[in-house]
Amino acid sequence: MEPIGKTLKRVVNDPGFSSRYEKTRNEVLNHPGVQEFLEAHADEVDKQTVDRGLSKLLEYTEQSHRCDKCKDLEHCINYLKGHEPKLVLVRGNISLEYAKCHRKVDRDSRRKAEAMIHSMHMPKEVLSAELEGFEPDPERMEAFRAANRFLAGALGPHELPAKGLYLYGKFGVGKSYLLSAIANELAELDIRTVMVYVPEFLREMKQAIGDQTLQEKIEYVKKAPVLMLDDIGAESMSSWARDEVLGTILHYRMAEKLPTFMTSNFGYSELEHHLTYSQRGEKEEVKAARVMERVRALTLPVRLDGKNRRRS
Repeated sequence: MEPIGKTLKRVVNDPGFSSRYEKTRNEVLNHPGVQEFLEAHADEVDKQTVDRGLSKLLEYTEQSHRCDKCKDLEHCINYLKGHEPKLVLVRGNISLEYAKCHRKVDRDSRRKAEAMIHSMHMPKEVLSAELEGFEPDPERMEAFRAANRFLAGALGPHELPAKGLYLYGKFGVGKSYLLSAIANELAELDIRTVMVYVPEFLREMKQAIGDQTLQEKIEYVKKAPVLMLDDIGAESMSSWARDEVLGTILHYRMAEKLPTFMTSNFGYSELEHHLTYSQRGEKEEVKAARVMERVRALTLPVRLDGKNRRRS
């Protein structure tokens, strides 16, 4: 068997190898990113440094930069998916560092935002809402400005306006969309939001009595840093749901000054009328007024009008 040293010497001295090496070397040194690096370190890098670091330079050139060779993040060609190489000089030697590409940064940011929003029965398409996608036409400008005023006062997880918004108006005008868009903006500030579709939530609370998770679920909702109750008034509410579930949640949040948002087809007076009558037809004005006192203390009413966007 030929000694390894002799084999290497024979390979290196082979004319074909030498020509391939020079071709590769020239291609590497002509790469715009490599040239930029060498120019930036002209006083520190000589021919020997380049020759020693040629493998690192080659590794750099074979990969995607600014995602120019990648269809998307899933088809990233780089050695470390979602990361692009950067040439650096470490103790006189050429080396590589890897940093997240813009697609990876965007995806991680979206995932972080999604993790800050806990949804209970809200449709997925609503949860992707963005404030930029909310059309602030004349009939919706008041709601748009109110949302922005709240967000301007939200400086962080422990610095939030005490009052949320009570968005009311007819079906399909964008109340739930605006609610979700606000939640996504808050997520960018590391502020966690719990979004609840009220009719399904109250049905779940009835079931929770049987599996003994009722109190746990109420505790989770009532202590959310920001709570959003979507479509309140759409359900046929029992006295128990009104007083023991909704009333308990709202009382805690009023006492703790925790921002709460609500959407409804009803204005304040209409919602109070809705809450006055139980499923059995009993008229309970005092109890309904008690719940409404908390609703008014927690929210600022804003009417949202316009065309039905679910039909367009």
